[in-house]
Amino acid sequence: MSECYEYVPHRLLRRRVRDIASGTEGVLMAVVNENVSDTGIERWVELAYVRGASGREFTTAVANIEAAAASGHP
Repeated sequence: MSECYEYVPHRLLRRRVRDIASGTEGVLMAVVNENVSDTGIERWVELAYVRGASGREFTTAVANIEAAAASGHP
């Protein structure tokens, strides 16, 4: 079996993003092509790791990520 993950470049890395599925905003920390299978058959998914306001990171599908609207906060 090959590596379980690989980092993928993304234009929004280190920028404020919004998870369309949940509406949660945070900073895109990484995009990872990850093997999520627990069987012998590989299943690769591109996941976005987003750090929310609490400092805790969550994952979502890369397709769910969009640039967050500009706000008055730095």
